[in-house]
Amino acid sequence: MEFFGQFNIIEVLSSFIVMFAIIDILGSIPIFLSLKEKNQPIKALPACLMALGLFLLFFFAGDALFKLFGIDTASFAVAGSLVLFVLAVEMILGREIIKNENIGSGASIVPVAFPLIAGPGALTALLSLRAEYAVLNILIGLLLNLILDYFVIRLLDKVKDWLGANLIFIIRKFFGVILLAIAINMFVNNIYVIIANVPTPAVN
Repeated sequence: MEFFGQFNIIEVLSSFIVMFAIIDILGSIPIFLSLKEKNQPIKALPACLMALGLFLLFFFAGDALFKLFGIDTASFAVAGSLVLFVLAVEMILGREIIKNENIGSGASIVPVAFPLIAGPGALTALLSLRAEYAVLNILIGLLLNLILDYFVIRLLDKVKDWLGANLIFIIRKFFGVILLAIAINMFVNNIYVIIANVPTPAVN
């Protein structure tokens, strides 16, 4: 009962806004359309469920997992930035780099569930919220975001028809550049952290 007594609408809204801004599902629409045009099917429910699983895993066991595999948040963010970088280059140049392996999940798991929805930034933000708000309110805010993500992915075809091919082409190139900038910024910020933590050799 104490768990449910922690409900606070302000904390729920704050958690929702923070995760919404970082996930940026609306900004990912051109990426989703680009993937679908390359015959990489995106299934909304598996993508959102996988993202939810990743969020919950890192929310409750993130620190332990990092220690288990001997990695830190910065290294995880650098790895995610490289995936985003390749995806951005594909969008800008119109060339396929990550080949479609024709697995059943298509693009639902990679790169949709990770890193576009449950990316390093969103996972790190979720861990940070844990220090500020009650667990119940953070989880409600997260679930509201994933419900929104589900409907955005489900309505991709309608969005495509509404925008039209020419506008989608322009938006894809624009967001490709934005995604490239985000990937570079994420890489630079976190590579500095990794370098700063490299131990200095002892001088004899």
